[in-house]
Amino acid sequence: MEILGFNIDVNDIQHLILGYGKLLVIGLFLLVLGLWLINKTVQGFAKVLRVRNIDETLIPFLVSMISVTLKVLLFISVISYVGIPMTSFIALLGAAGLAVGMALSGTMQNFAGGVILLIIKPFKVGDFIEAQGFMGTVMEIQVFNTILLTPDNKTVIIPNGGLATGALTNYSKQETRRVEITFGIGYGDDIDKARSIIQEVIRRKQNVLAEPAPFVAVSSLGDSSVNLVTRVWTQTAEYWDVHFYLVENVKKEFDKQGISIPFPQRDIHIINK
Repeated sequence: MEILGFNIDVNDIQHLILGYGKLLVIGLFLLVLGLWLINKTVQGFAKVLRVRNIDETLIPFLVSMISVTLKVLLFISVISYVGIPMTSFIALLGAAGLAVGMALSGTMQNFAGGVILLIIKPFKVGDFIEAQGFMGTVMEIQVFNTILLTPDNKTVIIPNGGLATGALTNYSKQETRRVEITFGIGYGDDIDKARSIIQEVIRRKQNVLAEPAPFVAVSSLGDSSVNLVTRVWTQTAEYWDVHFYLVENVKKEFDKQGISIPFPQRDIHIINK
């Protein structure tokens, strides 16, 4: 048979169609079977993550990543089985992946940081943390960023890469915290009387824990004051309430009972000749 000036053997065409047709049918069957197996595998993987109490925010991303990876591998395998040359395709795919990876290196670092944060859980939504030069309450943990709300109601978005690798302080992690305040009194004041006043103010506050016991002692002799360090323990949520209470009420009691709190002052002497 001659078509467009080319001699074509009908038998060769039939053999080619039959050969590739058979491969295409088998390849299609393998593709459908593979997709079914991948769906079952992904569902089982999701169940394992939930049994291990992995954060619900993380599960969809891990499941999606595993699913996409397995489907790409299946697609490449089926195409190779059918007989389509994959060398050039794989090389092109590798070059494109390298270029995209370099362009998104920072983004991928933040993605990896988000996954790490969601797995090891150094903090959770609602915790008050300090990291990357910011302090605030964690409002949301996303895959690429963590959102904080500062005490003065500003929203701060911190990339997860730095959070996962940098220093971080979680003020809400422990159930209790120690409140430490230093009160200065004059050198002419009675130390024991000042200590008794501070202890009495502490006893009035119900939020102060009995154990560990409150501690009041002279910590240092300053340039113009005798410094008494005061340490009490309270529930983490009550920290600032106890702190502000002690500062205000110790000052009031000192004033009532004649205990002075030194402050910088300068005497000027004028000499008339």
